[in-house]
Amino acid sequence: MNQPKPYDKTKTDRSSIISLEKGKMPPQAIDLEEVILGAMMIDRQGVYEAIETISDNEDVFYKDAHKYIFMAIYELFSEDVKIDLLTVSDRLKSKAQLDLVGGDFYLIELTQRVSSSAHIEEHCRIIMQFYVQRESIKVASNIIEKAYDPTKDIFDLLEESQKSLDDTSEWLLRKKAETLSSVYDKMIEQGKNPKASVPSKFTKINNRTNGYHPNDLVIIAARPGMGKTAFVLNEAKFQAENGFAVGFISLEMSDTELVGRITANEFGIESSRIKQNQLTPSEKEVLLRESEKIKKLPIHIHDGSETTTTEAKTIIGKWVRQEKVRIVYIDYLQLMRGSANNKNGNREQEIAHISRKLKAIAKEFQIPVVALSQLSRAVETRGGMPRPKLSDLRESGAIEQDANVVQFLLRPEYYKIDEWDDEARTPATGQCEIYTAKTREGGLGAAVLDSSELRYMRFKDLNEIDDSWDDDFEPSEPEDAFEPPKAELPEVPDDDLPF
Repeated sequence: MNQPKPYDKTKTDRSSIISLEKGKMPPQAIDLEEVILGAMMIDRQGVYEAIETISDNEDVFYKDAHKYIFMAIYELFSEDVKIDLLTVSDRLKSKAQLDLVGGDFYLIELTQRVSSSAHIEEHCRIIMQFYVQRESIKVASNIIEKAYDPTKDIFDLLEESQKSLDDTSEWLLRKKAETLSSVYDKMIEQGKNPKASVPSKFTKINNRTNGYHPNDLVIIAARPGMGKTAFVLNEAKFQAENGFAVGFISLEMSDTELVGRITANEFGIESSRIKQNQLTPSEKEVLLRESEKIKKLPIHIHDGSETTTTEAKTIIGKWVRQEKVRIVYIDYLQLMRGSANNKNGNREQEIAHISRKLKAIAKEFQIPVVALSQLSRAVETRGGMPRPKLSDLRESGAIEQDANVVQFLLRPEYYKIDEWDDEARTPATGQCEIYTAKTREGGLGAAVLDSSELRYMRFKDLNEIDDSWDDDFEPSEPEDAFEPPKAELPEVPDDDLPF
């Protein structure tokens, strides 16, 4: 073996030291880094535990030499190669990094610092804590520098800052594998909690899905004019009346429009007249006298047409912590942006990113997130009953993949169809079908609701008939049955959502 070159073990990349520190050394624990790397080279169990905790983030290590050594071990582990002094040395040599870390002499010295991999997980947690502190210093320094730039948009600055902090703390969300026993106990505890799920207003939906469950991403999808917003406002109002705090992020309507629709639902006044301020004196008197019925509802509204997933996460996190919000509605998914810097990116990729983020938000805050979604025009071109399919979800199949539950709304009356396509040809006027096309728990199938008072933003249970299809029922779609004349099909732009 060649004589090793002298190496200064305290040498670090001084470019990483931020001026904000005013001469202070960045948070670090070089002695623990040495112990971790030494343990990984003498005990394969140490490799498993370190990689499970740190993953492939070499920046957790403060010294550049330690970053190179860790990545060499990680690559060997990924390739299922035996890990010891010789293999790590050969890998560093092949990458022209052996001399940079101090040669074989330094690798030997690392292995002599430790006798086993005991406590390696705790050691990894400590150096990760220092890593987060260092990254926080960098983020803060970057914020200060950009804040002095007069050309920098303040909202972009806030969003970038929030994203940087989220990225830095992302490792905190990583979960270690749990034993079946611990998960079983958790399941039993959740079963004892009657408020584990948030109930639906509608009996048949509760029977099918048992309400809305924590960690779930629920998609309510329909073509324009089906009443998507009215439907979820009925749910939100019912849940708020029953003591569940609700969050509502609206990217299309203003907060006053949403409250106007809730008011229409409560007092039976047409929402269009509320919006246009065409109320009679007696109606105005009722709204003033009974205002507490609306004002006391624990519904929290954020309206913003350019809301990003990062902003949504910040808003929802605040609601959950401060207002104890139990369920969040988003109206609607396609109007959301993935980030401020992706305005010209591929739209399908951005929608896929948005659906993944919404699913992650539901899991992080352990609440159901219910997002409305648009459907493509293919629904109206197939002929027969224009019943949506999963393939009609607009702009991305990732929505179907990420969602725990997908439900479609259909009002045949909108298409001038007055009968359902069941064997009995049941009258469809004033009715709306909500079809559960995907669920990871419960059964698939359709339930029919009363939508005859949609001008008051009301959906109701339809109790006078058996309005639920069997779970194995698949609605027929004959080629020409009930197909309305093309001239009578309403021409509604994709982004025009009357409800």
